[in-house]
Formats: sequence, C-alpha cells, structure tokens
Amino acid sequence: MGFVIASILILTSWPLALTPALKAPAAVPVKIGDLTSVEGVRENSLIGYGMVVGLTRTGDSQQTVFTTQTLANIMQRMGAQIPPATARVNNVAAVFVTASLPPFARPGTVLDVTVSSIGDAKSLEGGMLLLTPLYGADGQVYAAAQGAVAVGGFAAGGAGATKQMNHPTIGRISSGGRVERALAFDFNRLSSVTFLLREPDFTTAEDIAAVVNRDFGHEVAVARDGGRVEVNPNAAGSKTMNALVARIENLLVPVHHRARVVVNERTGTIVIGREVRLGAVSILHGGYSVQISTAYQVSQPNPLSAGKTEVVGQSDVQAKDNPAKRLEIGEGASIDQLVSGLETMGASARDVISILQAIKAAGALDADLEVI
Repeated sequence: MGFVIASILILTSWPLALTPALKAPAAVPVKIGDLTSVEGVRENSLIGYGMVVGLTRTGDSQQTVFTTQTLANIMQRMGAQIPPATARVNNVAAVFVTASLPPFARPGTVLDVTVSSIGDAKSLEGGMLLLTPLYGADGQVYAAAQGAVAVGGFAAGGAGATKQMNHPTIGRISSGGRVERALAFDFNRLSSVTFLLREPDFTTAEDIAAVVNRDFGHEVAVARDGGRVEVNPNAAGSKTMNALVARIENLLVPVHHRARVVVNERTGTIVIGREVRLGAVSILHGGYSVQISTAYQVSQPNPLSAGKTEVVGQSDVQAKDNPAKRLEIGEGASIDQLVSGLETMGASARDVISILQAIKAAGALDADLEVI
C-alpha cells in the first residue's frame, strides 16, 4: 500500500507591461424554447409495485417475505388458495415500476417504464412484468404497465465463480405503460404565461422580455426576476395560447454563457468552458511521495525442533522528493494555455483539480468552480 503527499504553491504575479483589453466573448443566438420551460407544463413521476415472473431461478429467495406474500395474494385473486409459507419464488421477483407522465398526456398514451428489483433477485433477464397500476403523488392511478423486461446486462456463475456485466436487476419496458387518466390541467384557461429559465440569469431574462416585446411591437412581456418572464396573452392578441407559446419559443435571444468549471473528484473528470479566463498567476507544483510496501515470507523451524511455521512480514519504506516545476500564466490567458502548461509539467488529472481549486482560492480564476 502507499500514499502520496503533494504540495502546490500559487503565487499571484503582476505583469510589467500593460495587458491589452480583452474582448468579451460574443453572444450566441439561442431559441427561447431551448432556454426556458412554460410554468405548469412539466412531467409528473409515477410509481407502482409489481411482480416480474418467468425468471430462470434468478428471482428472490424464500427469505424475502413480501415477495411470497404478494405471490400468495395474486394467486388468491386468481382463485387459487396457497399458504404464503409454501410459495416458491425462485422464478419471481418483487419490483418497483417507475415512469414519467408527460404533459398533456391523454388516455391511451404509451409510456416507457423502468423496472427495479427491491428484493435479493440476481437478475431480471427474460422476465415478464405482470399488470401493475402506477400511482401519482396524490395516490391516484394514472397509468398501468405490463410487458417483457429488457435488461442491459447479465449475471452468470456457479461453484463460487460469478461474472456480472452492468446491472441485471434493473430493466426497461419500451412502450410498456399506458395512460389511463388525464391530468386536470387546462392550458388555454391560463390568464398569463410564465417562462421559467433553466439557468436563472437577470441579463438573459431582460433580453428575453425585450426580444418578445420587439417582435409584438408593444409591451407584452416583463421579467419578474432572474428566473421567470411573464407574458400577457390578452396584450399579445394571439388566437390561442398554443399559438402564442409557439411564436415566442422560436424567437432568438443573444446569450452570454456563464464561465464555469465542473470538477468530479471521484473520477478525476474536469470539464472547462471555453469562456473561462485566468488572471496572472505563477504555479509552483512539486510532489513528495512516500511508498510503503510489505513482503510476507514463511519462516520454517529447524528439523526435529519444537518450533512452528510462522509468516513474517518485512516492510520496505521508500521516500522520493520530486523537484518543483513552475508555470507562469499571463493576465487573461485562456484555458487551453493552462491545460497545455500543466501537461508540460506532467500534472495528472487529480493534480489539475487541486491546482484549479488553489487558483480559485487565489482569486485568479474568473469562473464558477463547481465540485460534484
């Protein structure tokens, strides 16, 4: 086993010559429909409890009590009386069924459903989901699901050796659900239409209102805050609410994307936007590593002695101090220059994460640093 201690030093530096003024990144025209959603028009989550049958001895074990009780209840509704204790569930698995009810769904609309095992089943491959009602948050049944489960993986093994790929206990049924009840939502009776920004921004909200007012020739939209723009249908003069929303969604708005750096410390993934700019910094990066390894040897006693055979561990400690490397970044440097410089220094992905966090703490990273 081993561990590494790395040291990073960030020194802010001031350029001797004047730096030319940087140009702001050009705005990109984006449709309003890609930036916003209409308030009240959204998906609703559905959930149900069901049974998957037809498995090849990869279902729940006998100790899964709720599976045996559910199977006994189903058989009772079918006219067969069996004690729950005698029910064999090797080929059966209890599952939760989830789906999303799209907006404006009517009875007969088909849905894709996801089936997830909640017992100790090994795999849902080849199973069939029995008719399962799907409930909304209000406890009402809005859809029903049934069909063959498609699993994007497998699990096989025997005699202590097993092999598994992906997650065979989660499957999907394409078009396996069907809407039975429509939501009580009349879109045409709304007194106003509110567009919600997916990424709230005061400038973008004002730009959306200005573009809408310019298209209609008078004031019909107003930005209430950085996250919503309200449109008056009466002032717009559209025949239907659908025509009004369709017209507004296709209007183009100039958008300045926010500079952002997203870091995933668990996987070492770094995603950096093109708009990210850096201040003048000097990066001094060095590493001091300590590696500890243990080798085990067997110590045998002398012949005809009363000694015992023992396993003895011998530890070897090695320390290495790498020379520090320096990288200087000028005012307004792009992220490509930083990445190229860090690659030249031999920094790994996790080193880059630590360096970015240190640059942000030094106030030289003109972007939002988001760690997930």
